[in-house]
Amino acid sequence: MAITGFQQKLQSVAGKISSNRYLKAISDGLMSALPALIIGAFSTLLSGMQFEAYQNFITNTGLKELLELPAQYTTDMVAVYAVFFIAFRLAGTFDKDGAPAGLIALMSFFVLTPTGVMEDATVLPFQFLGAQGLFVAIIVGLISARLYVFIVNKGITIKMPDGVPPTVAKTFTGLVPGILIVVLFTIVAFLFRMTAFESMHQFVYAFIQTPMQNLGGGFWSLIAMTLVIHILWLLGIHGMLVILPIYLSIWMPLGVENLDAIAAGQELPNIVNTAFAQLFMLLGGSGATLGLAIIMTFMAKSKRYRTLGKISLPGTIFGINEPLIFGLPIVLNPYLAIPFVLAPLTAVIIPYFLMASGMITKLAGAHLPLGTPAFFNAILQGGFVILIVQILMIVVTALIYYPFFRVIDKQAYADEQEAAKQ
Repeated sequence: MAITGFQQKLQSVAGKISSNRYLKAISDGLMSALPALIIGAFSTLLSGMQFEAYQNFITNTGLKELLELPAQYTTDMVAVYAVFFIAFRLAGTFDKDGAPAGLIALMSFFVLTPTGVMEDATVLPFQFLGAQGLFVAIIVGLISARLYVFIVNKGITIKMPDGVPPTVAKTFTGLVPGILIVVLFTIVAFLFRMTAFESMHQFVYAFIQTPMQNLGGGFWSLIAMTLVIHILWLLGIHGMLVILPIYLSIWMPLGVENLDAIAAGQELPNIVNTAFAQLFMLLGGSGATLGLAIIMTFMAKSKRYRTLGKISLPGTIFGINEPLIFGLPIVLNPYLAIPFVLAPLTAVIIPYFLMASGMITKLAGAHLPLGTPAFFNAILQGGFVILIVQILMIVVTALIYYPFFRVIDKQAYADEQEAAKQ
């Protein structure tokens, strides 16, 4: 009873976190910007593959500059897309039209972004439009959208007479909130110019984004994130959904920094990012269950688990393992609790230290969509060396699961034999 009560309380807390409109706006907004990141990632990977013959070919033919172009307007501008969609999504949770909120947030973001001068022309550098500006994009998207909702709810808008087309009426509804919010952020930009930081971007990057990414991109944060996700899953709570806003807002920019480094021909700075989690922590879904699906399919003695393995194996290759989570089940299963946590921990620890020691290359960092199959994602992120490491992790996690699975499989087989005698 005590365990059930604790589980219910934990589920209630986790439910409140995952349904929080502000955290949900961040995760949904960043996910909405994902197509731009995917296009940019492929652009960077195609232009940055370090094969001498390939690089000579694309450079001499002029293809390199062409291949780099999409990344410049996608990955290098991810903050621009994020600020719009975060405001759009947050306004939507208040049943307000998201388009004006997104546009106002975008204007406010640009007001805060420092400009430069080049040959007597004012220019907008890419520096804070990409990963370095992402935290400002999150802050501006949330604040501007919330202000927009507040102003509209107070009725401080231009109301058009009846008969005016709805599109025109909506345009004027956002006019007064837009003026007030942009003026507010203009004042904020002016105040920051009076400081040593010169812009909100510099301040946030120095005091918020960099420390959080340093903390979030370290070894112990990787361990903590892995533990939280899988302990929640064991209690019947979707761990990834609970931590998704943190996962995206901290680890996604780290992957973007790696893509930027590839484009600039520099050393990759970050080991931990969303790509690292996709390749190793979530190898076969939460719990790194691809190895478990393989041993169930080919080594289970009981018909029950062998059939479940055959059904689950194709899905786990694409990171979909709900048949195992709820079919074995793994949730609240004392026999599989230890390997369900230990397997992903091992699957992230080994590659982390291989990369930290320089034995293998760090990952490119492209945030690939859910469902990108194992093996293929490894080749995209680091080539055949990373593919070999991923295969090794499948073997290691299968060995971790095997003795625990063998216990429940033996019992299931005995039950089937007993049933056959009756």
